[in-house]
Amino acid sequence: MEKKDGFFERFFGISKNGSTMRIEILAGVTTFITIAYILILNPQILADPYMIMGDAAMAEKISNGVFIGTCIGAFIGTILCALYAKIPFAQAPGMGLNAFFAYTVVLGMGYTYNEALVIVFISGIFFIVITAVGLREAIIRSIPDAVKMAIIPGIGLFITIIGLKNAGLVVGNQATLVSMVDFSQWRSEDGNVTLICGALVALVGLIVIGVLHSRNVKGSILYGIAAATIVGIPLGVTKLSAFDMNIGAKFHDFAEVSFLKMDFGGMFSGKNPVDTILTVVMLVISFSLVNMFDSIGTLMGAAKQSGMTSLVTAVLFLASIIFAPIVGIVPGAATAPALIFVGILMLSNIKDIDFSDMTIALPAFCTVVFMPFTYSIANGVAVGLIMYCLIKLFTAKASDVKVLTWIISIVFIFRYAFMTLG
Repeated sequence: MEKKDGFFERFFGISKNGSTMRIEILAGVTTFITIAYILILNPQILADPYMIMGDAAMAEKISNGVFIGTCIGAFIGTILCALYAKIPFAQAPGMGLNAFFAYTVVLGMGYTYNEALVIVFISGIFFIVITAVGLREAIIRSIPDAVKMAIIPGIGLFITIIGLKNAGLVVGNQATLVSMVDFSQWRSEDGNVTLICGALVALVGLIVIGVLHSRNVKGSILYGIAAATIVGIPLGVTKLSAFDMNIGAKFHDFAEVSFLKMDFGGMFSGKNPVDTILTVVMLVISFSLVNMFDSIGTLMGAAKQSGMTSLVTAVLFLASIIFAPIVGIVPGAATAPALIFVGILMLSNIKDIDFSDMTIALPAFCTVVFMPFTYSIANGVAVGLIMYCLIKLFTAKASDVKVLTWIISIVFIFRYAFMTLG
């Protein structure tokens, strides 16, 4: 008697794609472990501006809400890959976009979390529209390779400096702007031992991630975060008192501050409508540009051919909600090494830039360095494009610049000349 194929075999064509159910499940679990660190990093990054501003209560609500939202969002994106596209990919928030949202829009420009959600919503609609009409590809083609290849390394350095700051390894210095933490403070009665302990925890996590990654261990970033969190317990960095089993409260925070909580009124209240509209347009363009090139933590192939892999990963994303109490005790010093290591991975793309050609080197360099040194991804992209147009113009190579590149650059020049950056 012929054995009938099961539902998943028929739907995904597992054997037709040269795979087996066991391989697909293992691939799905492996994919999840590899990118699950985003579930910890995303809430901390988006809540960090409010921690810096001293509003710990709001930061906690945002963190709880973003964790639930990240789990649900990653589930939806990945389940669509599984059931609609039937491809072995997992989708989750990108490291560049969340950093741009938190440190440029909220912390740098002064928008509230809920006002910034409005900009994300508008940019999402804009991205769908330009993709549907084919404009997205035209924009990508209009970005010169000099800038295009520098965006990911620039975001990497930006994320790295955030990680170094969160780790306490880099601190403010009035004389030199920044400096390394003084580890010798432990000998002084008024020394900041807490800062030193946090820096040590981050270094342990970074070493663990580096060693595991060099040995090709899947999920090295997640394991590094876990190791740093454990090491932080005896050092007083990991606060076990933050462990809270009340998952219902976290869903409440999600509903209160995140889910459809877009403050359209706050965007225009007491502000010049023209300036606000122009600012939103600039931010939407910036969000879209970052979204086009932000590849770390956004999309990942699982090495097999069936969508069954994505289904497994999607289910694990959704099931991760039950780990919300554990995520709450992970300190910033434990996630900092993950940010630094992601920066390393993103910086590797810089090897593709031809620094022997100054018409490429100058705009690429400006794109990379303006992101971390101005704490803004948008500034890096904007200055890179402007420098590319200018150096091509004054080296008699203006014909190399596409019309759309000129338009985007002029728009950015207008922004710097007439709009307050915040």
